[in-house]
Amino acid sequence: MAHRAGGRALSLLRGRLLFPGPAAAGGCGQARLSSSGAAAQRAPQAAPQAAVNTRKKTFAEVQTERLEQAERTVLIKCPPKLSEKKLLRYLSSHGDIRSHFFFENRGIHALIEFSEKNSVASLQDAVGIPSAAEHHVVPFKSRLLTFTLKTPVSQAAEETPIHLAPQSHIPVKELIQKLCHADSVSNQMYILLNEFQLTEENIKLRFLACSLVRDFTRAYFPDSMVKPFGSSVNTFGKLGCDVDMFLDFHDVQKHATKMKKGPFEMEYQMKRLPSERLATQKILSVIGDCLDNFGPGCVSVQKILNARCPLVKFSHQPTGFQCDLSVSNSIAVKSSELLYIYGCLDSRVRALVFTVRCWARVHGLTNSVPGTWITNFSLTMMVMFFLQKRSPPIIPTLDQLKELADEKDKHIIGGYDCSFVSDLSKIKPTKNTETVDVLLSDFFEYFGNFDFRRNSINLRKGKEVNKPESYPLYIWNPFEQDLNISKNVNQPQLEKFVAMARESAWILQKEEKTQRMINKEPWGLAALLIPFGKSNPSKMKNRTKGAGSETIRSLLDSLKLNSANSLQKAVGK
Repeated sequence: MAHRAGGRALSLLRGRLLFPGPAAAGGCGQARLSSSGAAAQRAPQAAPQAAVNTRKKTFAEVQTERLEQAERTVLIKCPPKLSEKKLLRYLSSHGDIRSHFFFENRGIHALIEFSEKNSVASLQDAVGIPSAAEHHVVPFKSRLLTFTLKTPVSQAAEETPIHLAPQSHIPVKELIQKLCHADSVSNQMYILLNEFQLTEENIKLRFLACSLVRDFTRAYFPDSMVKPFGSSVNTFGKLGCDVDMFLDFHDVQKHATKMKKGPFEMEYQMKRLPSERLATQKILSVIGDCLDNFGPGCVSVQKILNARCPLVKFSHQPTGFQCDLSVSNSIAVKSSELLYIYGCLDSRVRALVFTVRCWARVHGLTNSVPGTWITNFSLTMMVMFFLQKRSPPIIPTLDQLKELADEKDKHIIGGYDCSFVSDLSKIKPTKNTETVDVLLSDFFEYFGNFDFRRNSINLRKGKEVNKPESYPLYIWNPFEQDLNISKNVNQPQLEKFVAMARESAWILQKEEKTQRMINKEPWGLAALLIPFGKSNPSKMKNRTKGAGSETIRSLLDSLKLNSANSLQKAVGK
C-alpha cells in the first residue's frame, strides 16, 4: 500500500486499484471456498461493474430455497470406523442423494440431502426404535438418526479417511501466520474473509437445525415455520456464531381473512389474550418445555420470557449450535435482509466487515457476553455508514433503497416503515474503485477523528446528524428510528475504540512491508491482529524515532494514545 506523508489529505496520493463486486458463491459470495489455496484467490481482479450481469437471488428466494432443502435432509450419527460407500449405498436405496458431508461434533455425523422429500419418509419407515433397557425413551420420530454396523468394517475401509467439513474458523494465531505469506493487505483481508465466513456445509446445517425445531412447533401450529435470521443469513456470519431463529406465523396470517360465501362467513375459534406479548410468552413457554422434555439433543433450555424480545435459549447438541428462538421478530428479519443486500452489492463490504470485527474482538472491543462494549451489530452498522460516506459511495443509503421499492416491497411493521427494494438488479453498481486496504486504513482514520460528542450515525440518511440524546455512541436503528442500537456502550469503551482505531491507522500508515518480511515480523493486517504492546512494547514507546519527515512526526503526535486532550476532541466527556 502506498505510504501517506500524513493526515487525511494524503489519501489522494494513494493508488486506487479496481476491485470487483461480490463473488458468485451462494448468490452473493456468502459460503467460503472449500478447496485448499482458494483463499488467496478471494482477492478479485476485475472492476465492481463486472459482477452485475449475473442476477443475484433475493433474500426471500434464498430463504425459501434453503428451507425447502432442509426438509429433504436428515442428520445421522455414525460409528467411529465407517465405510462411507456402504452408508451411501444403503441410503441410496431410499432415494437419490443430492449432496452429503461429514463433520465432527461429539463423534462423526453425516448430513444427507435427498433429491425428494419422500425419500426421508421412506428412510424413517425403515428405522428402528432404540432399546429401552437402561432408559425409557420418548417416542418422537425425528430426522436425527443413528447408524450402526452389524459387521466389522474391513481394513481397507478403515484406511480410507473421511473428509470432515470444518465447523469453526482457525485460531487467530494460525490466521496471522497465513496472512504473513500474502502479497498485499488487500489479499490478507480476503484470506481472513475466506477463513472466517460460513461454509456452504455450515449454512445447510443451520437451516436443518431450524427445520428440526419446526417439527416440534408444527405439532401445535401446523402452518408455522421456523426460520433463521441475523448472522446465519445476512452474509456476515462467522463460523461458530449462534443460530438466531424465529417462529413465523406469516402463512397463518395470510389466511386470516374470513371465508365469505353468499351471506355467510366462517372463522376459527381461537384463544383470546389481552396482548400480543402475552401470547408470545405463552407460545414460547410451551415450545420451550416441549424442546426440553422431548427434543432429541436439545439441552440447557432457558426460557427468557420477560426480556424486551422474549426468547428461548438452548443448545442443540446434534449440530453443535447455540440457539435463540423468538416469535415473529419481523423487524430483525428486515435488518437481516438489509445487510444481505449490502453484503451482495460489493465484495469489499464483507471483506471490510469481517476484518474490522476480527480486529475488534482481538483488542477486546467486542465480547460474546452482553455488556458495555460495542456489539458486532453496531460495529457492522458503523462500517456500512462509512461505506455510504465514501466519494463516490460504495453502498446506497436506506432512503435510496426505499425510493427503488415497488408495491411488493412496501412493509409497515409496528408502525415503522421497513420498505426497501428487494431486487438487487435494480440497484446501480458503485463507480468507487478504492481497494479494501485503503478502505480499512481510512475507516480507522475516519472513526479515530469522528466527533462522537456531537454527532450520531444514521444509515437511513447516510450522514452525521446531531445526537438526539447524550449517549456516548449513538447509532440510529435503521427502522425503529426512535431507538439507539448502541445505547449500552459507555464512555470508557468508546474511548478505547477511538484509541485502538488511531493506533491501527498509525500502523497501516507507517507500515514497511518489505522490512517486516525480511525480519519475519507480522505486517499489514497481521500486525493489527496482535494485541498492541504485547509483540514489542519498546516499539510503542519509540515510534517517532526514524520518522522520515516533519509531516510524519506531526501525524504521529496527533495519534498518540496517551493524549487525553486528543481523545476528548473525538469522544467528549
